[in-house]
Amino acid sequence: MLVYLHIPYCDSKCHYCSFNSYVDKFDTRADYMKALYEQLSFELERFGATPSSIQTLFIGGGTPSTVTPELYRPIFELLQPYLQKDAEITTEANPNSATKEWLNGMYELGVNRVSFGVQSFEATKLKELNRAHSPQQAKEAILTAKKIGFEHLSLDLIYNYQGDTKTLLENDIKQAFELPIDHISAYELTIEDGTKFSSSPEVRQENENLAFFVAEEIEKRGFRAYEISNFGSYQSRHNKGYWELEDYIGAGAGAVGFLKERRFYPITGIEAYIKNPLQITEEPLTQEELLTEKIFLGLRSSIGIKKSLLSKEMLIKADILCEENKLHTTATHYYNENFFLSDELALYILG
Repeated sequence: MLVYLHIPYCDSKCHYCSFNSYVDKFDTRADYMKALYEQLSFELERFGATPSSIQTLFIGGGTPSTVTPELYRPIFELLQPYLQKDAEITTEANPNSATKEWLNGMYELGVNRVSFGVQSFEATKLKELNRAHSPQQAKEAILTAKKIGFEHLSLDLIYNYQGDTKTLLENDIKQAFELPIDHISAYELTIEDGTKFSSSPEVRQENENLAFFVAEEIEKRGFRAYEISNFGSYQSRHNKGYWELEDYIGAGAGAVGFLKERRFYPITGIEAYIKNPLQITEEPLTQEELLTEKIFLGLRSSIGIKKSLLSKEMLIKADILCEENKLHTTATHYYNENFFLSDELALYILG
């Protein structure tokens, strides 16, 4: 079982961000964390949590580093009996708010992995994306986290923003690898409705060659791609759990949970969530929908697709793709090595 906690507060709203996050409701943080505790208590019972049944915990957002470790403490105390001894416990953080004090506090609570929202080491690009940190702050935060003793460190990069070139992106990747990280998430800029960039979609470049370039530059430095956007000498167990469709608790305003054949959606507004954190919408999923997800997720990651899931017609199509060297096969699974083709391959098998 996995647990995801959503922290909907941000220092600033990035122009590309479509996540449920707010920059003007900091006075609600204490009440929000109490509501989060209430929902989490309910979900542990609903999911039938038992001692040592939680494999991973991921705190995302928003920006988790906008909430003090002291406000997280009751939640960690609640979860402690359910966490496996070697549980992967990740928090996202922004370099400007992940102070030494904050990092120390989260480390003392048991966090062993930090994923930093860096996006670029180019100051002009950071400003245009409306990031609240400088390149130097990003480097200092990661180095501080290493000194404190975090076992695993990751950072995010964004590419195909207007003006991105191979030179700029190679420099971003080079500077990333000068830091003590074991994981990189490299995301292509997408323009979502409701974001600042939705009124100027031209800021996104249509350059698929840059996607291949970024992947090659990261992999040639020793990080293996294990999903279309994720690379590392360490592979996040939480990420892989999503792709394997493990059960996961989603707690917080705008989070999503999954249990067997149902999805759960807590209310998104902060004030409404604080008032009633158990107002959760349920969505039943059909076997066909679940199979479709398993095929898409399996082909866009190193998880692969179990042959036993596929119909006779699907197996025939998958074998054709193997003959064309677009998939490779073992006795039990089909695997895709070119994640950029994953959606097309999935649609062919499902078609």
